[in-house]
Amino acid sequence: MQSKILGRTGLELSIVGLGTAFSGMRTIKESQASYETLVSGIDEALGIQTVHAAIESGCTLIDTAALYGGGKAEELIGRALAERPDLAQRCIVTTKTGRTIHGYDYSYDGVMREVEASLRRLRFSQLPVVYIHDPMDVPMEEVMGKGRALSALRKLQEQGVVRFIGTAADDPRVNVRYIETGEFDAAVVPRAWSLINQFAMQGILPAAIKHNVGLVIATSLERGVLATGPQPGTVYFDRNYSAECQAHVDKLQQLCQAHHVPLLAVALQWVTRHPQVTTTIPGARFPDEARANA
Repeated sequence: MQSKILGRTGLELSIVGLGTAFSGMRTIKESQASYETLVSGIDEALGIQTVHAAIESGCTLIDTAALYGGGKAEELIGRALAERPDLAQRCIVTTKTGRTIHGYDYSYDGVMREVEASLRRLRFSQLPVVYIHDPMDVPMEEVMGKGRALSALRKLQEQGVVRFIGTAADDPRVNVRYIETGEFDAAVVPRAWSLINQFAMQGILPAAIKHNVGLVIATSLERGVLATGPQPGTVYFDRNYSAECQAHVDKLQQLCQAHHVPLLAVALQWVTRHPQVTTTIPGARFPDEARANA
């Protein structure tokens, strides 16, 4: 597994990590379902096996959030690493704050409580990176202002509880505004950088280069269409691909087949070729998916 440095943090990460939003989920039934409707389907034992498989395959980054599974993702990661201390020594775990299954809270006290709860679920005393999660419909002052979320994370930095602070907004237009401030060491970037989406060129990449913000690319497989190619009847969680888009992906698939390389491998390696991109965190529900990504 290749590795790269995460921007100005100095952290060395594998170029493929593990995203845990869907780890241990046996089914995803609705294309437009909110994440909150899916949390009851998590199989903890399966999720733990997936974490183990990812690290054993060379992934040194596990990305999670308080939102995922209503805290269940953090709990299963904590249990997985407690069961295998040898694997725990090989990886770092990053999480997110500000959004949970119960809603959004970017207050000072709210972030302090959420980080404490994440530490408890993960069974950690310190976190290498904590991201401010999904501040899409909130004025920046309510996140970045005095006595708000950023202030809480700065205090945790002073205390040695959090090493680095990042931004992780599901809307790339919001992500770019936070990256442009220069306040953040890293950013999780969904919906903006893949074989079929280069939105990051418009602002995210220039801002990240200017401030040396390490980029962690989410949704690089576009909910699976870039893993398998278009599959008739397949439902892609929160995505609705046009016939034109699917035809384009089919051409990519045919080109890969002609050169005897998997589309999955091309999709993951392409996003990490940019110098400012450190890693990508494709989701894996099962151990075999984690191994295939690695």
